[in-house]
Amino acid sequence: MKDSENLLVWGETDVGWDANTPINETLDENGNVPDAKRGFGIADPRAPKARVYDDPSVEELRKKLEQHNGYHQLDICDPDELERAATIFWRDGFVVVRDLLNEENLEKFREGSSRVLQEILRPDGENGQKYITESNRLPHRYSYGTTSSSRQLLHDDAWASMVDLDTTTPLLTKLFGGPDYVVVGAGGDLCLPGAVEYQHLHSDVYERFNLPEKRIEQAEALGVEIRRDEESGEIEDRTKRLICDRTPAIITINFMMSDLTWENGPIRQIPGTQMAARHPPPPSEEPEWMRMCTLVGAKAGAGVFRDNRAWHGATPNLSREIRSLPNVEYGAPWIAGPHHGKTMPYKVWETLSDHGKHICRFVHEEPGVWPAGAGLNHSLGHVRKEAKETLTSPPEHYKHLV
Repeated sequence: MKDSENLLVWGETDVGWDANTPINETLDENGNVPDAKRGFGIADPRAPKARVYDDPSVEELRKKLEQHNGYHQLDICDPDELERAATIFWRDGFVVVRDLLNEENLEKFREGSSRVLQEILRPDGENGQKYITESNRLPHRYSYGTTSSSRQLLHDDAWASMVDLDTTTPLLTKLFGGPDYVVVGAGGDLCLPGAVEYQHLHSDVYERFNLPEKRIEQAEALGVEIRRDEESGEIEDRTKRLICDRTPAIITINFMMSDLTWENGPIRQIPGTQMAARHPPPPSEEPEWMRMCTLVGAKAGAGVFRDNRAWHGATPNLSREIRSLPNVEYGAPWIAGPHHGKTMPYKVWETLSDHGKHICRFVHEEPGVWPAGAGLNHSLGHVRKEAKETLTSPPEHYKHLV
């Protein structure tokens, strides 16, 4: 039996550490090594020399991480510390909040995250490799969202049931200036033990500095004073900047399935970068202090609220434990509309709370219609593309949802 068949996304595991998978390998949509374009598989020039737990180059990096990895004083809030959490979020572009998931919800999310990862890792790789590297990503790193043929996991109850929690909704309402934000997706990322490379710093979305009327209205709801030039009536430049600063298009919550440690690949977040117009430094130029800006100390059941504009990236997992961060993605009122992909089955939408139904109003399918591609997760892009075009009825695990 393959080592991934009974994997769990917390605790020690035999999964990962595949020495046959080359350092910095990435594959294209068809599973071939690309000539040039690498997508999210940008190489890490400082990576260890081998994907072996006790290789000297791995031990050298492990020693450095043990000494320096993580913020010296990571701000972590309680779910009811709304003012403090909002202040940190608007200052840094992210905030960690403990105890978002109670025991029941943590167990449900762990089960779903483990089950989907088992599917992702089931096919064997080529040339003796244990797993197929995901298209356009670095080895031993996978996205729950992009491996899904629908690009989302809103068809799965483990994700859908987390969209409206009494520990998350109050802070989301505060950050968005009211209850009219929307769910736009759900997925998350993970790294297996032996993901020895740093993922490049990146933003999920970039600020375009556009100011539609609904964005200005949201800023006013958040308490931003709209100051205008007395002669032209135009909004002052400083106010424009503040509007953009306070109204990110997307806020994502990544939930911790296990404690984030210096060794198991904690996410890194670079504070204050959410409004940066420039691109992050490439791996060859990233300073060492940025590589150590990780969320070490966040415990299982906690979550990080992320402004998707802020620079962030995955880090090496040199442990024996999978690091899994499933997420739910929320859109601001000013981007809400029927253009969002319909990836949630109607029967799933029917199970939600009134507020959950409200914020998922644009992403649910019609009764009896199965979202295109939902229910199949695979590492290679061409398999996912074919499934999205042909998979119009649910796989066995989801048959009760139509």
